[in-house]
Parts: sequence; structure tokens; C-alpha cells
Amino acid sequence: MFCEVFKPSLEEHLKLFNTDVLNHTIVLFTVDYPYSPNILKHQISTWPTLQWILHQCGNRKHILNVANDQHSFQVLRLFEKIEAMVTENAKTYYFIDELTGKSLRKNIQTLKEKASKRIADVQSQRKKLRALIDGGKLLPEHLRLVMLGAQWSAKSSAGNTILKRDAFIVQSRRTTEYCEVRHGAVANRRLTIVDSPGWFYNHNLSNTCEMDVFEIKNSINMCPPGPHAILLVVGLSSAFSASYQKALQEHMSLFPADIWKHTIVLFTRGDWLGSKTVEERIESEEGLVWLVEKCGNRFHILNNKSCDKEQVTELLDKIEEMVAGNEATHYHSDPQEAEDMEAQRKAGQRKAKRIMQVTQRQDKVLTELLRGDKRQPQTDLRLVLIGRKQSGKSMAGNRILFDEIFGAMWMKKEFQVDQGNRKALKHQACIDRLNMTVVEAPGWSTDTTPDDWVKHEAMQSVCMCPPGPRAFLLVVPISQAFRQSDLRALGQLLEQFGEQVWRHCLVLFTWGDWLSNRSVEEYIARGGEALQRLVEKCMYKYHVLNCNRFNDVYQVINLYEKVDRIISRNKGHYSLIEGRLHKGLAVLTEEEWHVREQELIDRTLRVLVQEIEEPLTLLAKGAASIDGAFIPSMSQDVPSEYESTQWKKSHAKVSEWLELRVGSSGQTSGVHSAVGSENLTDEDYTTRQHFQEKIQEKVLNTADYTHCLQKRRTNSL
Repeated sequence: MFCEVFKPSLEEHLKLFNTDVLNHTIVLFTVDYPYSPNILKHQISTWPTLQWILHQCGNRKHILNVANDQHSFQVLRLFEKIEAMVTENAKTYYFIDELTGKSLRKNIQTLKEKASKRIADVQSQRKKLRALIDGGKLLPEHLRLVMLGAQWSAKSSAGNTILKRDAFIVQSRRTTEYCEVRHGAVANRRLTIVDSPGWFYNHNLSNTCEMDVFEIKNSINMCPPGPHAILLVVGLSSAFSASYQKALQEHMSLFPADIWKHTIVLFTRGDWLGSKTVEERIESEEGLVWLVEKCGNRFHILNNKSCDKEQVTELLDKIEEMVAGNEATHYHSDPQEAEDMEAQRKAGQRKAKRIMQVTQRQDKVLTELLRGDKRQPQTDLRLVLIGRKQSGKSMAGNRILFDEIFGAMWMKKEFQVDQGNRKALKHQACIDRLNMTVVEAPGWSTDTTPDDWVKHEAMQSVCMCPPGPRAFLLVVPISQAFRQSDLRALGQLLEQFGEQVWRHCLVLFTWGDWLSNRSVEEYIARGGEALQRLVEKCMYKYHVLNCNRFNDVYQVINLYEKVDRIISRNKGHYSLIEGRLHKGLAVLTEEEWHVREQELIDRTLRVLVQEIEEPLTLLAKGAASIDGAFIPSMSQDVPSEYESTQWKKSHAKVSEWLELRVGSSGQTSGVHSAVGSENLTDEDYTTRQHFQEKIQEKVLNTADYTHCLQKRRTNSL
């Protein structure tokens, strides 16, 4: 792939050279299998950015099969193209400015001198610490290590290199979602290593999801009474930028300041250095100089691809030297904090289980409620994507339509180009005889609220899919925190559509690969109050999309099914008239009926949430009737005709039911009873209507519920 997002990077790197460099450039396509020119021609036609750079280079290109070193013709052909380019340039060469060369060589020499001084300082420091050990300073027989660092800094690989075995799972995707503890014996030392989840390398602490913050903070409690060393892992394959430094500093602030006394910077991907030393790399970046000095000039480099055992032995030596130089042999974790965090973990697991139960029960009941609803098969599906900038809306649109038409936004946040203010985008496709329309509303920046322009474009997105969208997909990236400001921004954007819009909303979680083996329910349960409130407002309708599984059709089919359930439940699509229904607009009686029916379904589903929250309270009432199990009779001491055998001993008397539901009000309900119905006062009629709603909220028996629903509709019409 050669997406538009690569162009700024290419342009920046070309600025390192003179403007004349492209006149002396050939684009070399490398492959590891036979590749025909026709396939290359098709690839070039696919990527506009590739066409751009080829045009800059005079369309000079060559294919080189690096797996076929026996085929010398491809190399000879490359030489011929180079010679032709030289002839075209009148046999001139790329000009090098002598002054620039001298300046570069001077800077390199300065770096080498600083690196040499740092090497000398480290050796002097280690010599003093080693003298303490030789002088009888006791060392721990069992070293406890905790690894912290950004995602893709190769923490898990470093743990495997240290333990000399595949102790931690290493894959191309994110694999460490919980703290993991492994043990081993290396170089005559017993080791315990804790691997923690990494943060997104340029995310501030406020952008890291609550679940990851919890695991990172809890890592030091995983090896009581505390770790001897914190290995702060930094990969050398990318620059230690200002955003990287800020993210690291903020995540380390989760711990008390004295943690730096027990920290060693562990550089990974040492093979990226080539012939340079790690000290030269440190001196070349101000951020690395700050980090190393923050850790008392303690650092080490690992090459996880190397079988050199000495690199691990030297690391353990440096850890022991640091322990010898500290007043406290290890970093002390707080036992009470460990207990509190374990209690939080268990509470999160219970809440996740409850969320799963709510969604399962709601799906089951909704299926029964809509069983008799015969609709024509859907021929069109109209969706509106709403979310902040860089939330993955374009990626989601591409997945839904199975095409890269919203732009190649599959890259993650740090690789994306901020395109500024955009208008709402609409794309259509026909998938298996289903006409798809997906509209992406423009997003708003983090830490800001949607301005009037964004709100206007959101309104336009609704008008772009007449007669109205089937569903609104509220896009939330799992790799980032969802805060109160995000919930407030969504609320302000949707309020122009009326409160009824929430019935048509589904929370669409993007970057689902960030979850790894965790359930989305756990993410919701431990993602903070704002995220849980959003899911509740959407009546527990949510779905997850994995950004790295473009060909995974099942995740999209499941999304289609959930949207279809939203359509069935709402009897069609959203319209602006529906959104303004409760603002005084006159509508037809049939439309009023649909709204009341939807409100009834909403209340029924909310009751399921309440029942799961308080199951023990209901069961503890023993002899009393349970509304969710059966309806009591309204004829005083006569047992209910719906009485369950399990609760027969309770007799299901109306007096008991009224006492439980409305206390000692003395009022009676006329629901399903003819007693006193002829002489109802206004107050009695109000009471009757009140209990109608209460009973219908609690009824789970589909036959009874359908009967009540049909009778009410007949009366209203």
C-alpha cells in the first residue's frame, strides 16, 4: 500500500537533500516473488501518491526480486536504466555542498565526544557501586523486575530475551492486555518478571483508557513486597519525540517520585543502531538525554534478535549495582493499595458480567416482543457515523462498505494527517442486493466541544440520506479514554435531533484489536462513568470493529444484524419530525401510537437492567409476588390465574402486591379486573393508568404482553 498518509513523510525526508535529488532518482520496487509489469501497472493506478512520486522522478522505475539472487538479468537491466538516467542528465551527478558536509561532520564529532564522556561517567559510577558489593553489601537472591513502557516498545520480547525462553506471547498485534508474571533462573539468579500493558506511545495519560491505567499502576503490586528494579523500556526504531517524552513522563507520574531511584532505561531493538553506539544515539536526542539523567545515568541496550548471553548477564549486573547503591533494596508497594486495586478488579468483573447479562436478556425479550412483527426484507440501509476526530469513522465506513472509499484511514492516530474542517461525506454501494448509504459527519478536536459548523454538518448528514437514517453509529476508539468531555460533546451534538434520537443510536467501538483477549463488556465496565453512561443512553446497543481485519466479513454482518434490530424496534428510520415530536409539532394519531409503543419497549428494557441490579432484594421478599414472574389477581383474596407453582404458597394476594409496590396508599388498581370499574373517579382513573404502565414494564411473559399491547392499541385508535 502507498496511501496518501505516506506523502507528508516522504516530502519531509526529501527535504534533507537538495531540490535536484529527484532528477537523479529511480523508484526501486522490491519483491520476494515473481512480479509481472502488468501487476505493477495496476498497483500504480491504485495509489495516487505513488503516481505523484513517479512523476517527480520522471517515471523511472524498476522491479527487483530480492529472493532471486541467481537471476542476474534483473540487475543488468537496472544498470542500463541508471546509465540511461546519467546520459539524460548530461552525465552530471548529484551535487554535494561542501560547507554542509563540513557542518554535518562537525556535529557527528561533537556527538562522539559527548558519547565518550558518558561512557566514562557510566564506567566510573559502576566501579563505585561494584566496590560496595565487593565490600560485603548483601544482594537479594531473588530479583523482582517490572517492565513499563509504550506499546510496541518490545517489552514482551525483552522479557523473553532476559528469561531465555518464550515466556511472554509476542505477536504483530497487541498481546499484553493484563499484567503477566513469569519466573525463571538466569545466570545463577532467580528472577520474577512482570510485564505490563503498554500505553499508546504518544498518548497523554488523560487519553489512556481507564483499564490500561489500572493495569499499569497495579504492575508494581504483582511482585510483593515490591520490585527491585523498574525496567523502563524504550524502542530505538523510532525517534524519542516531544510527545513520546510527555507521554512517558505522565504515565510514570502514576507512581511516587522515588520510583526513579529504582529505574533503569532498557533500550530495545539494538539492531537498529547499526555501527553507532547507544551513547551516540542518546546524545543525538534531547529527550533521551533527559530520560537517562532522570534515571541516574542508568541504561542498558538489548538486541532481541541476538543470541548473545552476555547482554543479559550485564543487565543483571547493572540491576544489582543499582540495588547496592539504593538505601532501600527494593521499591516498596503499598499492601493496602494492592488490596483496594484487587477489589476494584473484582468489582469491574462483576459489572462486566452484569452488562453482558443485560444485553443478553434485552436481546431475548426484544426478539420475543418483535416475533409477530412481519416486515418486508430490507433493501436499503442508511447509516450516519458520528464521532470526534481520529476516532476511526473513516475506517469504520470502509469496513461497512468493504472498500477504501472514505480515505485510507486505517493507520492509527499518530500516522494520520489532520485534514482540518471537512464537510459531511456520503458514499453508497450495493452489497448482496442491499443498497448501502453511509454518511460520515465531520468530527471535532479532542478537549473541545462541537462548534456550530460541526453541528450544522451533522444536521446535513441526516438530510443526505433521505427520508432519514436507519441508525446513528456513535464511533468511540477503544485505544483511547472516553471522558466526561466526550460524553458532553456527543450530547450537545445530538440534542438538536431530540431525545428520541438515542433510540436509533448504537455505540460503535473501533480499534477492537486493542482489546486483544479482553471482552468489550470488561472495557465498558472499567472504562469510567462517562462510557457507561453513553452505553446506557443507547440502551446497551454496541458493537466492536477490528481495524486490522479488513477481510473479516462476520464482524460487519453482525453489525448489520444489530442495525436491523434497531430498525425493527423503532418501526423504521429516524426523521427530524420524530425528533421534534415532543416539542409541540402536530402529528398523526398513528405516529403518536408508534412513539408510545417505542416508549413502552424502552421502559420494558430498562426494567431488565433494574432487575439484574437488585436480584437478591427481590428474592429476599419470599412470600410476596414478583412482578417479573407473574401478575397477581386484582380480586382481593382470590389467587392469581397466572400464579406460578414455585410461588403458590404466597397466595399472590392483591393487598400484598399493593403493599410492596405502592406502600400504604390505600389506592387500588383496576387492571385486569372488573371490580369497581363502573364508578371510577378521576383519581381512580389516574391510578389505573399508573399501574397499567407499571405492570407492562414488568411483564416478561410474551403472550400476556402481546395481548396487553394489542388491546391498548385498539383502544387508542
